[in-house]
Amino acid sequence: MNFIQITKAAGLAATLLAASGTAALAQDREGWPDSFTVGTASQGGTYFAYGSGWANLVAESLGISGGGEVTGGPTQNMALVHTGDVAFGMTTMGPAAEALDGNSPLAPGIPLDNVRAIFPMYQTPFSITTLSSSGITSISEIPAGSRIGFGPSGSTSDTYFPRMLETLGVEFERRNGGWSDLGGQLQDGLLDVIAFAAGIPIPAVSQLEVQTDVNIVDFTPEELATVMEAFPVSDFTIQPGTYQSLDREAQAVAMWNFAVANADLPESFVYEVVKTVMENHDRMMEIHKASRSTLPENFVHNEVLLWHPGAVRWFEENGYDIPDDLEG
Repeated sequence: MNFIQITKAAGLAATLLAASGTAALAQDREGWPDSFTVGTASQGGTYFAYGSGWANLVAESLGISGGGEVTGGPTQNMALVHTGDVAFGMTTMGPAAEALDGNSPLAPGIPLDNVRAIFPMYQTPFSITTLSSSGITSISEIPAGSRIGFGPSGSTSDTYFPRMLETLGVEFERRNGGWSDLGGQLQDGLLDVIAFAAGIPIPAVSQLEVQTDVNIVDFTPEELATVMEAFPVSDFTIQPGTYQSLDREAQAVAMWNFAVANADLPESFVYEVVKTVMENHDRMMEIHKASRSTLPENFVHNEVLLWHPGAVRWFEENGYDIPDDLEG
């Protein structure tokens, strides 16, 4: 074979290889949606910032249209993902377990089980914020009848925080709304306390402390023990510097969050979504500091949801063993 023949053969081989690669890519994307939506929560909260951010990262990386959508938070996200109204969502383990058992307040008696875990996000601390001018520096100092904002109706915060405070003997008037709206109400004196369940730093609190002085209220060791015994939470320390006004460790409780997907999404699509998020930690940290916990080893904190096959493939390819009884 002369040089020209060798060159032609090499060119033909390259052409065939490129064609096969294109065919494989086309086949791999079979069944992919033209666009996707991630269910988040209200604007001003961590879910919206984090969820919109990773949706945009995935859209950019995979060349597909996608973005975040404002929702009522984890409880509603379980319902929306179950029905396929959104492809992806984010939830905490408490609302996820209730939804799977048919105890969702949005669909009582109906197991919302067409939902699969895809990657760990971060812990949601349950933290309390007041204005410094209120004089409230501890849970025991919250006056009876205080107006407390618990976030959007049906959110993790609204589902669990009122019950926690009732367990600790706090008497209050319950208020709901988006985090940005509640922050404004606190600043205007329409609320006395905001009880947040959101990844930190919470954008609404960061914005609030730019405009006025705030207190981040701790749980005492006794209060921590009482709440952890009664609810599916663990202890959590909010580190100094998380907020401009926080120069000490603040004790709170927290619940894990996971990104979820509709079970019927193609395995190859979910695999690429998980790969994009798990292999771009620096980009995720640019999206939100809560992403410091968006690490593959934190998959172990899901003991509730089945995993999507696409997620199982990525984790097991990278040395993380998904329990057989949680493979979906």
